[in-house]
Amino acid sequence: MSKILIRGARVLGGDPQDVLIDGGTIAAVGTGLTADDATVVDAAGQVLLPGLVDLHTHLREPGREDSETVLTGTRAAAVGGFTAVHAMANTFPVADTAGVVEQVWRLGREHGYCDVQPVGAVTVGLEGKQLAELGAMHDSAAGVMVFSDDGKCVDDAVIMRRALEYVKAFGGVVAQHAQEPRLTEGAQMNEGVVSAELGLGGWPAVAEESIIARDVLLAAHVGSRVHICHLSTAGSVEIVRWAKSKGWDVTAEVTPHHLLLTDELVRSYDPVYKVNPPLRTEADVLALREALADGTIDCVATDHAPHPHEDKDCEWAAAAMGMVGLETALSVVQHTMVDSGLLDWAQVADRMSFRPARIGRLAGHGRPVSEGEPANLTLVDPAYRGEVDPAGFASRSRNTPYRGRELPGRVTHTWLRGRATVVDGKLV
Repeated sequence: MSKILIRGARVLGGDPQDVLIDGGTIAAVGTGLTADDATVVDAAGQVLLPGLVDLHTHLREPGREDSETVLTGTRAAAVGGFTAVHAMANTFPVADTAGVVEQVWRLGREHGYCDVQPVGAVTVGLEGKQLAELGAMHDSAAGVMVFSDDGKCVDDAVIMRRALEYVKAFGGVVAQHAQEPRLTEGAQMNEGVVSAELGLGGWPAVAEESIIARDVLLAAHVGSRVHICHLSTAGSVEIVRWAKSKGWDVTAEVTPHHLLLTDELVRSYDPVYKVNPPLRTEADVLALREALADGTIDCVATDHAPHPHEDKDCEWAAAAMGMVGLETALSVVQHTMVDSGLLDWAQVADRMSFRPARIGRLAGHGRPVSEGEPANLTLVDPAYRGEVDPAGFASRSRNTPYRGRELPGRVTHTWLRGRATVVDGKLV
């Protein structure tokens, strides 16, 4: 593996520095570095970040390869600046055994565009009735540390308690999709003024908040870790903030789309805006941004949810829920958080690399950009402005809510353990 000299990059948004990669590690960081046999990357004006880590990605394989595969999903991740993703368990078959999580893990290693860390199901078949093989998945080659029935809520309090007790033995975490099912039967969008005017079934904020309140109490009682997936309401923020003030081991994520989009977009009846949890109000969006800025929300996670066009190009009621997000996540975060002054680039590295890697107990990722560390890196041109064109996506699916929208920032290079996966914005 050849040497790479990144010249003049703003490391974590600071003063320009040179970074020398030798093999799979960072050999030196400083000014005026030289290396006769190195490939030189001119990074003037660009920001160098640790490789991004996504705690919440749907790669769809096995079973729904018409939507996405591990190959196409990890290619999309690399284009978005990610060097590691956590693959959710709602595949076909469900990732509820050691065999299935090892299959996904090995596919990730085989394709090599980013590391793939499988998320194991909490319950058999995501049915919420019987604990899955949590210990066997943890002890497998995949080394599963995160467990989630995402797409469905673990709504049985006894099952949730048992899961929290089980993963405590090896330091794992249960990532909860907070949705009280009885409160969301027939729901199509956020419950509020817009749902009332459109006559669509409402999805109340309390359906999310009641589960979060229950689960932070359970985690405190058991002394275990709980992570809240795709938090979306101002009330949820307050519950998590309260739980953290108690010193409880509670973490939470927010998606890029919940930082930017509101339920007003549903007036178009365009199913591209149909998502779970639903787009909320402007007040919720502002509360989420503030909570991400002050650290109440730990990280940004994409909830990349690819669907084939026939599942989205249909009437609203029949459309699948979900949006792709890997290739636009960093741009949305720059637009909503950096350009607004709420976060600096060092804090973006914290929310999109350091913290998600720590929550997922993912070794080798979320590391400082310093000598001796793994060369998992992302180079970003923050001055770039361009319209989102899904025709050029690496993902197999095109269900982005940002089509035609101008967003800032562009990942120019991504390195996975010193090997370039993206160069000049194009996949290697």
